[in-house]
Amino acid sequence: MRSAFIRTLLELAETDERISLVVADVGFGVVEPFVERFPLRFLNVGVAEQNMTGIAAGLAMCGKVVFTYSIANFPILRCLEQIRNDVCYHNADVKIVSVGGGLGYGALGVTHHATEDMAVMRALPNMTVVAPGDPFETELAVRALVDQPGPAYLRLGKSGEPLVHKPGVSFRLGEAIHVREEGDITLIATGTMLHTTVLAGERLAQQGIRARILSMHTVKPLDTEAVIAAARETEAVFTVEEHSILGGLGSAVAETLAESGLHVWFKRLGIPPVFTTTVGSQEYLKDVYLLSVDGIVKRVETSLRSWGLSGNKRYSLAPGEVFVP
Repeated sequence: MRSAFIRTLLELAETDERISLVVADVGFGVVEPFVERFPLRFLNVGVAEQNMTGIAAGLAMCGKVVFTYSIANFPILRCLEQIRNDVCYHNADVKIVSVGGGLGYGALGVTHHATEDMAVMRALPNMTVVAPGDPFETELAVRALVDQPGPAYLRLGKSGEPLVHKPGVSFRLGEAIHVREEGDITLIATGTMLHTTVLAGERLAQQGIRARILSMHTVKPLDTEAVIAAARETEAVFTVEEHSILGGLGSAVAETLAESGLHVWFKRLGIPPVFTTTVGSQEYLKDVYLLSVDGIVKRVETSLRSWGLSGNKRYSLAPGEVFVP
């Protein structure tokens, strides 16, 4: 995803002189093409994320579209006050890019696990929160964020994320992508969990459980219409995220369902709100938290059994109608 990000940013900067990039002494091996092509629009502030954010806000107030870039928690939690007061309060055109969202830097421990970032960013006024599911979504998200004024948070995987979509898919901020439409249950994935969720959906289909799959690349503003449609048209809704179950996609969907007045079986699949005592690769930690393909399939099947649902019957509910298993 990070390669797709810098490639797209470089292309856009060729025709848009407003675009600037500010980093905090990271990104080596990724940002060099931008540095070489636009040295006067690039700044490395050193290990000083608060300064990075303040400088970015100042540039934005002068008419620039500024991308800040760092890894995991560093571009958000270290400088949260500056993001809130300098960027969001002034509705400044600063796009905060975090690489290695979730457990991407798993072997470096909890200091590098970005598992509360979407919750924090969702709470800030004026902030758009985007977590692309593959490199294709990443490219389209960068283009959309340049066109949309105001603060944004772009949460990327570390590297090697496979393509899920084929060229030509429609992308708009705030609108989920329907990866698979027909289904008796719904799996809503965001960010790096999209490919794993698609594989889990294929495994469930082999067992007679058809899953509608939504890529919820924009966590704020949430596509509430897609969520409500899923609640009306399928037996159960599951959210899947490489993030704490508190405050992220699962919470956003739960809030929508609670306020809709609809009754639907619902489960958040994510990371519990604890500091892990386990260290290992991203894939290892995802397996620990049952966010692997096997883990997702097991939790979906267990939930359906506990709710008394078959998972292989489709119910189409009219607006306001309540599903009774």
